[in-house]
Amino acid sequence: MSSIKVTVDRIQIGNYIKLPLGWCDHPFMFNNFKIESEEQLLLIRKLGVSHVAVYPQRSDNGLLPPQTSTSGSTAPSSDISNIELENIQRELWEAKQENIEKLKNHRRKIIKTEKNFQSAAVQVRSVMTKLASRPLNAIDEATQLVGNMAESLLKEEHIVLHLMSETKESESIYYHSLNVSVLSMLLAKMKGLDLNEIKTIGMGALFHDMGKLKIPPQILRKKTTLTSAEQNFLKLHPKYGLDFVNLVDTFPEDAKAIISQHHELLDGSGYPKGLAGDDIDPLVQLVSIVNKYDTLCHPLDITKARVPSTALSWLYKNSANKYNQSDLKLLVKILGIYPPGSVVRLSNDQVGMVLSVNSERLLFPNILIYDPEVPRAEAPIIDLEARKLTITGVLKPDKLPERIYEYLNPRSRISYYFENDKSDK
Repeated sequence: MSSIKVTVDRIQIGNYIKLPLGWCDHPFMFNNFKIESEEQLLLIRKLGVSHVAVYPQRSDNGLLPPQTSTSGSTAPSSDISNIELENIQRELWEAKQENIEKLKNHRRKIIKTEKNFQSAAVQVRSVMTKLASRPLNAIDEATQLVGNMAESLLKEEHIVLHLMSETKESESIYYHSLNVSVLSMLLAKMKGLDLNEIKTIGMGALFHDMGKLKIPPQILRKKTTLTSAEQNFLKLHPKYGLDFVNLVDTFPEDAKAIISQHHELLDGSGYPKGLAGDDIDPLVQLVSIVNKYDTLCHPLDITKARVPSTALSWLYKNSANKYNQSDLKLLVKILGIYPPGSVVRLSNDQVGMVLSVNSERLLFPNILIYDPEVPRAEAPIIDLEARKLTITGVLKPDKLPERIYEYLNPRSRISYYFENDKSDK
């Protein structure tokens, strides 16, 4: 959007401006904003800059006429005293500093959550590596991992779900299993299930695709349409997964249905047995919707990958007779209307990426803002509600200008983990 360079004496309330200063050189929260009060206007004129950029299309009012050399004043007079203005400026600086501290605290939480996520991912990799040779050890490790996550979840009053860092494509099965397990347990908590049921869901979800370890890699990684023989081979993975866990007496019996039935659909069109309706275990129905969501975001053919919000929309439009709709609504409540990983445009025309959502405030996620004048490591993370901003649209990452793409670094794989302040205490 085009701007015009004007002297500060011509701006007025309602103009949308951009300050020619670094973010730390003024008391305002952003370099770009709409002037909403006389106090803001006066403070801008006291910043020591002669010109600002004005965006006419985003402004409510036009510019003031140029001041003539005989007018005697370079700006309209005001009833606000210098003392009042200094107090307002100090309050703005204090509010800005408070916001900076909140941002630092938020980044600390992200780092802590990232640490917990990476630890869990390492455990999942260890479990899968040991499954064939030392199944008892593998199940014990998985039980401990799932138990710790489930107990942590029940201690959290409000769930905050974070977008995690990039994962290796070669280890996608580990992250898919962890993703489905985490989201399924969150869904189970939201549904009001007890600790044992949450653990059962966590274990079943963690092992739901283990049978794929026996499927040839050339089938799993094939980008073109599978042949009938290849499809039939792939459809054996629920059976193979059940064979794995049946090697260990300690694997929870109630979780086995999740492994054997997670591709069954309510209309009977699924596999391997074509079960329908109530013949499909309720816990399986819950995990199946999460599994489908994650698969839509991470298909074998990456060119067909859907961004998180589009994946949820697809499920709403195409799953009425196949998946449990009450579970789908709860999944939306966990992920938010704009799930972590979504690249969005805001009501002030800024672009950002959703980093985290709070289950109690779905319309107001935390957004990492693209600001070319701020180093990416210090990029502002804003609370939409506090800034009185809204999301006006979702952008496809591959359609972003290169500079914005590199700055926001949208993930090719979307991984989630929940914030847990108690985990390191």
